[in-house]
Amino acid sequence: MARTPLDLDELVEHWTLLKDEQALVSGKRGATRLGFAVLLKFYTQYGRFPRNRAEPPGEAVEFVARQVQVPASELESYDWTGRTVEYHRAQIREHLGFRECSVADAEKLTSYLAEHVAHKERRPEQVRVELLARCRAESIEPPTPGRCDRTVGAALRAAEASLTALISARLTVESIERIVALVARADQDDAGPAGGGTEGEDAPPVLAKVKEAPGNVSLETMLTEIDKLLTVRAIGLPPDLFIDVAPKVVAGWRARAAVESPSHLRTHPVPLRVTLLAALLHEREREITDTLVELLISTVHRIGARAEKKVTEQLINAFKKVSGKENILFKLAEASLGTPEGTVRQVVFPAVSGGEATLRELMHEFKTRGPVYRRTVQTTLKASYTNHYRRGLIKLLDVLEFRSSNHAHRPVIEALALVARYASAGNTTYYPLGETVPVHKAMSGDWAEVVHRTDKRGRRRVVRTVYEVVAFQALRDQLKCKEIWVVGADKWRNPMRACPRTSRPDGWRTTGSCASPWIRRCSSTNCASR
Repeated sequence: MARTPLDLDELVEHWTLLKDEQALVSGKRGATRLGFAVLLKFYTQYGRFPRNRAEPPGEAVEFVARQVQVPASELESYDWTGRTVEYHRAQIREHLGFRECSVADAEKLTSYLAEHVAHKERRPEQVRVELLARCRAESIEPPTPGRCDRTVGAALRAAEASLTALISARLTVESIERIVALVARADQDDAGPAGGGTEGEDAPPVLAKVKEAPGNVSLETMLTEIDKLLTVRAIGLPPDLFIDVAPKVVAGWRARAAVESPSHLRTHPVPLRVTLLAALLHEREREITDTLVELLISTVHRIGARAEKKVTEQLINAFKKVSGKENILFKLAEASLGTPEGTVRQVVFPAVSGGEATLRELMHEFKTRGPVYRRTVQTTLKASYTNHYRRGLIKLLDVLEFRSSNHAHRPVIEALALVARYASAGNTTYYPLGETVPVHKAMSGDWAEVVHRTDKRGRRRVVRTVYEVVAFQALRDQLKCKEIWVVGADKWRNPMRACPRTSRPDGWRTTGSCASPWIRRCSSTNCASR
C-alpha cells in the first residue's frame, strides 16, 4: 500500500534536530553525518532503527539533509552494516536512554503481556502493538520481528494456560467428568485424525445435539430446544464461571470448540479441553435461551394469526353461500346508474325486494358481524392453544425465568406464576374461588367477556385456559418492549445491565438531561417509551 507523503508540519515536529542532537551530529562528516542524523531521528520517531536505507521517508531524508548541510544523495554511500553503524546505534541508545532487549527483558515483557494484555486480547497483532508500546515505555529497543512473534506467542500461551487453569478450578469434579464425557471416544478404537477437521463421524450424540441449529417455528422445534437447554444445564456450569473473562476471549474459545472435532479436542490438555467445551456450553445456553424466547413470541403470534385467517375464510365462505346478496347489489347498482338524479326512496328502495326493510336487515347483519368475528377468533385461538401449542408453552415456564424491573408489569409475572402453578390441574375450567388472579391490561378490551364467565351458580369466575392465552399474549408484548426480560439470555437479557463497551444500559440512549441522563429506546413501534 502506498505511503502517505509527510507534510511540512509533520517534518518539523518529528524530523527537526534539537540542540543536543545537533551537538551529537557535529563531530561527523559527509555520508556518516547524514546517516547518523537519519538513524537518530528515525529512532526518536519509531523507537527502533530502520531495517534498510529505503525505510526512512524520502522527504524526511531531504529535510534532515538540509539541516546537516549534506546532500541527500550521500545517504547511498552510508554503510548500513559493519562496525560503524553498530557504533552509531550504541551512541544513539546511550543518548536516548534506550538499551537492547536482553533475555531478561524478553522474559519480563512476556510476563507483562501474559498478565495484563493477553488475558483480554487474543489477537496476536494487537498483542504485538502492546509489546512495542511497552518497549518504548521501558526504554527498550524492540526485538527483531521474529523475536517479537515468539514473545507474543509465548505470552498468549502463558495467558491461556493460566486462564484455563483458573476456569477448570472453578468447576466441580462432577461437572468436569460430564464435560470430558462429551468428547470421550465412542469406543476404545479411535480411527479419527489427531488434529484438525470439523465435527465428524466420531461426534457423540449429546455434543452434536447441542451444536445443532434450531428448526422452523413449530411445537416440535420448541420441545427440541427445551431438551437442548436442559441437556446443557445438566452439565452444572456455575453461572459466574466466566465472570472475569473478557467476552471476546470466551467467544474465541467457543468458536474453537465449535469447529474442532471431538478427536482433536481430546488431544488438548484437560484444563484447555474443559475450558473450550465449557465456553461452548456457556454460549450455547444463552443462544438457546434466546431461541426459546423468540419461539415463544413467534408461536403466540402464529396462534392468533392462524385463528384470524381460519375464521376469515369461514366467514367469507358463509357469506358466499347466502343467496340473493349478489342480486341485491346488482339491482342497486343498476337502479342508481339508470336514474342518478332520483332520490334514494324513489330509486333505491323500489329496486330491492322488500324495500327499506330488507336493506335495514342487511345493515343489521353487517354491524353484528364485528363482535361475532372477534368472538369466533377468540374461540378458535383458545382451541388451537389448548389442543396443540399449550404443551410447549407451559413447558417453557419451567425452563425460563421471566423478570421485570418495572413494577407496573409485575402482574404479568405473577400471572405466569399462576399459570405454571395450575398447569397440571387437569380439566378444571375455572381457577379456585379463593385463588388470587392477577389482573393486567391484556385482560381488558375484547378479552374481558371471554376471560370471565358466570358459572352454574351465578358466580363470575376466571376461565383458566383463556387466562393462559391472555397471559402469554401479554408476555409476548412486554418481551418485545423489553419490559420483561429473561434470566440467562443474551439478546433478551436485562436491559438495565450496563454495556461493557459504553458503560450505559443496553438499549438506552442519552437525553442530555442532568436529572435523567438515560431514556429507554424500545424496539416496538407500539410502545409509548419509544
